[in-house]
Amino acid sequence: MPKLDLDTIPQSNATGYPGDYALPVQGRWYRRLAPASGIDDFGVSHVVLKPGAWSSQRHWHEGEDEFVVMLSGEAVLVDDAGETVMLPGDCAAFPKGDGNGHVLQNRSGADCAFIAVGRASQTDCHYPDIDMHLTDGRFVHKDGSSF
Repeated sequence: MPKLDLDTIPQSNATGYPGDYALPVQGRWYRRLAPASGIDDFGVSHVVLKPGAWSSQRHWHEGEDEFVVMLSGEAVLVDDAGETVMLPGDCAAFPKGDGNGHVLQNRSGADCAFIAVGRASQTDCHYPDIDMHLTDGRFVHKDGSSF
């Protein structure tokens, strides 16, 4: 079964983000390809961003490398260096622990799609632009208080 049929893999736009932090990702639709293919050493997702949608809140992981490959459309990569247009074939890498908060935003009028490769991590995730932190598998305010 080397070739995957995307249409047979469930698509979701679920998020664990609390409250208004979930709004920018409502138009993010993803398919988890790794479980569907039997791969378990790393995660692979096929992600579609509808116009106006974000891939996530801007973030960085203490213990998870991430890599994205644009497949179609156009997204804007927002990170600590500024903004970079990402087109089909463009790749971006986010090494674990580097502190470079990043997000892809679809500012165009058409869908864009990309492949995201990473690994589920039990380490903290930081959100530099908002009062949110992921620790011990739960979202909290930066002062540690619950949502």
